[in-house]
Amino acid sequence: MSKQIVLASASPSRKRILESVGITPTIKVSGVDEETPELLALPPADLVIALAILKAHTVFKNSPELANALIIGCDSTFEFEGQSLGKPGSRENAIERCHLLSGKSGYLHTGHSVIDTDQGIEVSDISTSKVTFAKMSDAEINNYVDTGEPLQVAGGFTLDGHSAPFITHIEGDPSGIIGLSLPTLRKITINLGLAWSEIVPVKVTP
Repeated sequence: MSKQIVLASASPSRKRILESVGITPTIKVSGVDEETPELLALPPADLVIALAILKAHTVFKNSPELANALIIGCDSTFEFEGQSLGKPGSRENAIERCHLLSGKSGYLHTGHSVIDTDQGIEVSDISTSKVTFAKMSDAEINNYVDTGEPLQVAGGFTLDGHSAPFITHIEGDPSGIIGLSLPTLRKITINLGLAWSEIVPVKVTP
């Protein structure tokens, strides 16, 4: 019997990533506060792991009815010169962010925490990729920000959207940059003692 997959996130990109490999997740948004001083004081890599764990545990605690399920919590941030660059939130911040990153590189961290509700155990891991940006003109930056895309994504960019033409090079896992690393999820699944086919059932073609 295959596991029910519960995604503790409202992110359409994370949902699409799972669907791209045949997983249809149940969405249960954690609603955790990602802006507490204690969390924001953490280094970027530690921050995404802590938030992924918090999201997964919050959904687990609030959903006692879940059985034979894997609850997946994720969080992403972009590290630039040692600082965590989360969601810009406003047009002004997004423009400033684009100027800051133009022609430079940073690291996209995505933390993952997966709880197996039957075993009562969890495994956490992180995916980190280096992302390099092209030099962007003022007009390109303004046009990009006017799409509204960068306001609510980590770092102010995404690999599968309007900012893709400005990303010249990546070193790492593309799905991790988008928000949920499939290789990392497979590794976590194995560490939980499960087969990948228990997550993605094999379809036999007649």
